[in-house]
Amino acid sequence: MIDKRAVAAVAAAVLILLAAAAVWTYFDVEDVSVTGNTQYSEKEIEDMVLKGPLGHNSLYLYLRYRNRSVTDVPFIERMDVTIDSPTSVTITVYEKAVAGFVKYLGRYMYFDREGTIVESSTEVIPGIPYVTGLSFDECVLYEPLPVPDRTVFSTILALTQLFDKYDIHADRIYFDDDMNVTLYFGNARAVIGTMENIDEKMMKLKSVIDNIAGLTGELHLENYSVDKDEGYVTFEKDT
Repeated sequence: MIDKRAVAAVAAAVLILLAAAAVWTYFDVEDVSVTGNTQYSEKEIEDMVLKGPLGHNSLYLYLRYRNRSVTDVPFIERMDVTIDSPTSVTITVYEKAVAGFVKYLGRYMYFDREGTIVESSTEVIPGIPYVTGLSFDECVLYEPLPVPDRTVFSTILALTQLFDKYDIHADRIYFDDDMNVTLYFGNARAVIGTMENIDEKMMKLKSVIDNIAGLTGELHLENYSVDKDEGYVTFEKDT
């Protein structure tokens, strides 16, 4: 005699398995779009968000990220997850605005354009300028870097914007006590001086930078101007 309850239980189990398989297949994420990322690759962002055994299930992702963003990721303010369809997801990355970094007690302290420390790391992130010569006694996360002259941060921002404009990649930005600027490129140094005629100086630097690659010494641009008699540059090799 067939046990109807056993048959019903088996049928229910089969239906549950079929439904689970259908859900697993129908909501399987095949297309992931990542926008706004520069510090991490698309694959790294995807691995951060779509993690765990159900990480590629769009229904699970919807329930998990419906009312919350992904946070606590270095150099990222937040990441929002949008379910475009059962098989496609968009991850929008909002990165922290990092202008440069200083070294403090063996760590790299990254600051934004206002000079507030936004991240502490043991790693150097490519593309973010290393700033030296600034005077400060302490460096506290989420607090302004306590330098005597805070206009230095607008100078750093202006320099990094010009780096992007002229495709210049400096290893280091150095400020002396009078806030004069020197840029380091390996063993070569470009003495910029003040920010007067800075656009012209960067344009000239771009035109000669390949000539000093691999050299050791100073390129003097502090007096350069296309409109004055000081429209020349010199390179002095280190002795």
